[in-house]
Amino acid sequence: MNANRELWEKGDFTRIAASMRGSGEALVDGLGVEASMEVLDLGCGDGTTALPAAERGANVLGVDIAANLVAAGQARAVAAGLDNVRFQQGDASQLVDLADEDFDLTLSAFGAMFAPRPYDVAREMVRVTRPGGRIVMANWIPGDPTLVAQILKIAAAYSPSPPPGFISPMTWGAEDEVVARFGDAGIPAERIGFERASWVFDHPGPPEELVGLFRDYYGPTMNAFAAAAADGREGLLRAELDVLFADQNRSPDGGTEIAATFLLVNVTRSP
Repeated sequence: MNANRELWEKGDFTRIAASMRGSGEALVDGLGVEASMEVLDLGCGDGTTALPAAERGANVLGVDIAANLVAAGQARAVAAGLDNVRFQQGDASQLVDLADEDFDLTLSAFGAMFAPRPYDVAREMVRVTRPGGRIVMANWIPGDPTLVAQILKIAAAYSPSPPPGFISPMTWGAEDEVVARFGDAGIPAERIGFERASWVFDHPGPPEELVGLFRDYYGPTMNAFAAAAADGREGLLRAELDVLFADQNRSPDGGTEIAATFLLVNVTRSP
């Protein structure tokens, strides 16, 4: 099986995504999505941004590597009564089922950044976007002190070494890397913009409960816990994550509300 597919089918990311809905809505609101727009949501998960885009009248295609998330997204769309969004399985590095220049907006919130072969990912996003259209990515930032970058840093310290040739998904959060990748796909630097924004994880229970969801359902931390358990360090990993989540929690009422900083990438194709 494709290793990336195996990673994201390993758990049940819908359990994590439930804490991310508000930020998905906010991101889509900021993009000016309108009725009749053709939108591709790449690495869509179970529809955290695809469904809000459809609710604003766009025709949306969600593509994800994980079959279980594609099925979950379709089920959410049916439950919401949305017939202008559909989901299908696909690899962001090779969108074999998608035609050239089909979309007004190609969006990826923490999805395509995890696909292998980042230069291929950039070329594919450019290829399927119409002239004058936009590509928007939300990517975690390497070395950032906020939640998700720190989760992935801690998880990496307990996980086996990556295979030769592995390119960290966190490199999508480095501006020079983004410029190089889209430049290789024909986009000049002046058509690439960056800003920092925050994504909020909002969970009704205490921080340690959200840590448990990451342990049980988020592929990278599931792998880290399995490796830690094999060498007797599972308790250390859990303790590190408990401290991280507790320190960053800003909820005043016993729940969990943690902001994570991300890089918002805006690319405009030439008309």
